[in-house]
Order: sequence, then structure tokens, then C-alpha cells
Amino acid sequence: MTVFILVAGAFTGPHVWRDTAARLTADGAEVRTVALTGLGRRPGDPGETVDLETHVADVLAVIDGVAAEAGREIVLVGHDYGIHPVLGAADRRAGAVARIVHLDAGMPRDGVPALAAVPDRRVRDEVVERAAGGGERGIGGELPPPARDGWSRWGSTAGLSEAALDGLTALAAPQPLGTLLQPLRLTGAVAEVPVTGVLCTGNGPGVEVLQILVDVGDPTVRALAEARVPFLELSTGHWPMLSCPAALAGALTEAAAGGGHRLTAADAARTPAHLRPFLLDVPERPRERAGNTDLYLPDGPGPHPAVVFVHGGPVPAEARPTPRDWPTLTGYARHVAGQGVVGVTLDHRLHAVTDYEVAAADVADAVERVRADPRVDADRVALWFFSGGGPIVADWLTNPPAWLRCVAANYPILAPLPSWGLGGSRFHPVRAVSRAGRLPVVLVRAERESADIAATVEEFLAEAARCGANVEVIDVPEGRHGFETLDPTDGAREAVHRAVGAVLARLKG
Repeated sequence: MTVFILVAGAFTGPHVWRDTAARLTADGAEVRTVALTGLGRRPGDPGETVDLETHVADVLAVIDGVAAEAGREIVLVGHDYGIHPVLGAADRRAGAVARIVHLDAGMPRDGVPALAAVPDRRVRDEVVERAAGGGERGIGGELPPPARDGWSRWGSTAGLSEAALDGLTALAAPQPLGTLLQPLRLTGAVAEVPVTGVLCTGNGPGVEVLQILVDVGDPTVRALAEARVPFLELSTGHWPMLSCPAALAGALTEAAAGGGHRLTAADAARTPAHLRPFLLDVPERPRERAGNTDLYLPDGPGPHPAVVFVHGGPVPAEARPTPRDWPTLTGYARHVAGQGVVGVTLDHRLHAVTDYEVAAADVADAVERVRADPRVDADRVALWFFSGGGPIVADWLTNPPAWLRCVAANYPILAPLPSWGLGGSRFHPVRAVSRAGRLPVVLVRAERESADIAATVEEFLAEAARCGANVEVIDVPEGRHGFETLDPTDGAREAVHRAVGAVLARLKG
């Protein structure tokens, strides 16, 4: 018999699993929920310091109890913070565990505390300050649970009903600081236990985006592809046990059986999606390379208007070719150059979600160098952003300069994703659009966009409508994220022609 051992995340306890556990039990499985000290059960000693090792011991006790019964196959499920004690325990009982399921959880490493995985920098700073202010008892202190409107700092609340959010808040418990600050210790034995990832696409990337990361060379995700780790998706936010317990039970059952989608490992014989041909057949154009910037030049001496194409990301620093040579960027740049406009591609340093400051500076510097080129009309420039480059749009929506004639964005991320921890940063186009005035914005929306990114687009459009921003939406029927090299359909080609036409009309008008 399969026995699911379920370990909840920060501030929560066994109660969150009630409906999921009931469905698993009805389907013939056995379920054990772990009451972590300080979260689901009281410390044995009122003065006891509760840390990560305490929680590892809690999980070990349940594993040992199940393992003592013959014929039991243990599947350990760790949600959010819960994956840390799950891995710590599985490392010590690797032979007793059949599979580990990372439920919308990261991939903790030996020697790294759980605090490193907390998305919101403000929360991380608060934990460190509380520990420092507690003197000798610092690591024995607690982090209060979020208020009802503060859960989004820990993950997307998409899919949660009002009642579920009320219950999550009412039953939340303080998180012992030691559980977040004590480093995880692994011997390496856990690496032999099969792993499955369950992705909540309302809170972070789905399988398609992970495949893109494999293809562009992200070393962590490539390792998962090479290890043939299966992934399952749930179209919901960070708390699926509350938002879709039946669907979660089904996913866990499939995970226990080894099911799921496996990423395709890098292969020299396979052309990655982002390096496939651009969907339009555009002729080559003269190109000049200077530093991190390439100019695709139109005929004639100029000065010509210019479009600066800003790639997405994060893109690993080791990625080759670099984004300015990717077919989507070069395709658009050559296309506009054929219509009398300088097309510009560049490389910026968005290698992690913590790099938006430096990436935005790279873009601003490139734009000024382009405007200073005598072949460019410095008063007629457009900026065109893609995917994860979208948050940089906020800088240009906030009091846009007179020479900026248009901003465009293809399948953009228009608000920091919950797992990024950048909610308080300036890179938040939803908050910036009210300051854009009449700056034209052309937004190219992929119909088959991932749920988490689509949610940011809808939020942006709602705010744009509220403040009367000048936004034109161009939809790509059946288009996916990165459709220019994924979906060479007539509908996608028409959308590209419409988008280019809309941008150039505003640039030349």
C-alpha cells in the first residue's frame, strides 16, 4: 500500500491537508500528516529551541512508524518550507522512502537555510533582524504569521476562496526562526531517492517554461532534465491543498506511480525552441556590432527611427548564443530594418530575478548610445520588450521621455511573480502604467500563455483601463510563450505583422 506522508509549509500544519487526505484515503491510499513542532504540536519543553533539526526529527518519527509496518511504500510530500525537513529526513532514511514529491517547493541544497528560499526580501530581512534582536534566544524566536492580506508575500493566493483564505489566516501559527535559519544538512544519500515535482502554474513556471530554461542552459534545470525528473502541473496558486484538493490528490497519486512530463535534455541533434527559425521569412540586413549592442541598418543615410528590442530572462550568463543573436530578436530587427527603421538588439545582464537593477541600467545605457548614433533619429525611438524583460517596462512608463514614441511587449511579465520576492520593487508595470500619460503601448498577448504570466497581463490591462492608458492589445490565436519560433501559423504571422505595423505607425507618425 502507498502511504503518503504530507508535510505542510510555513505557518501551517496538518489541518491544511484535510480535504486532500480524505480524497487520497477514498482512493485506497494511506495518509499520515506530520505535526511539526511549534506548528502542529507543542514543544515537549516550553523552553525548547525549535529549529530545522527539530522538524527533521518530527518527519523521521513518522517515517519510522510507517516503515515498521510491512508492505508500505512511503511517498514523502513536502510543500513550500516543508520540503526542507522532508529532504533532511529522507537523507537519513533513503532506503525507506520510495519517492519524494516537491509540491510547489524549491530544491534545497546542503548547507543552505530555508530562509534563502523565502521569496520576499523584506521577510528575509525581518527574520534576520528578529534573530539579531533576540540575543542568545534569537534563533529561538518566532516570525508572526501573515495577516489576511499578507499571504501573497509567500506565494500566489490564486484559486483560494474567501473562506479558504479566512481559514488559512485563522489557523496560522508563528514560524520558529530556527527552522528558517538553521542550514539543511545532507549527506548525499537522498540523491538516490526518485523525485517528482508538482508545479502550481498560478505561482510560478510550468513545464513549457522549464523546458525553455533547459534549452537556454540553466544548469539547475538542465540537471533535472538529465535526471529524467517527472513534473506535473496544477493550474492554481501556492496552496493547492486548499484551492483544488481533489486535483492535488490526483496529481499525488500519479506522482507516486512515477507519472508526469519529463523535460527533454539538451541534445546537439535537437534545435532548442528559442533557436528555431523566425516565423517570417525576412532577408538579411547589414549589421554593426558594438559592445553589447547590434544595429540592423535600413537603406539610406538616415537619420532613421529606431526600435530597441529587449530580450527576456533570466538567461544564464553561460548561454550561447547570447540573446541578441536569437532568431526572434534578429528576425524582428531585420524586419523593421527592411521598412526603414534601425533595428537594435542587445545583451543585458538579467541572469537572475535579483538582476533587474543591473539589467535596466544596461538597457538605459544602450538606448542612449543608440540615440547618439548619427544614423538614428534621437527623437523617434521605440522600445520592444519580451517575456521576463517586461518588468523593465516600468522604468519607461514612469514619466516617459518625449522621444519615446511607443513601448511594445510580447508575452510579457508585467508584475513580479509571487515567487520572485520583488513585490515592493520599482519593476512593477501594473503600478507604473498610471504615470504613462498617452504613451502608446502595444501588447502582444499569447492565447496559450502560462497562468502565472497571464495573470500579470490581465492585472495590467485592468489598471490600464482604470487610468485610461493608451494600450492596444494584439492577440495571437493558439500562440504560446515565445510563439515566434514555436508556432509558425498564419494567425501568428498576422499578429506579428499587426504588431510591427502598430509600432512603426506610432514611430513614424
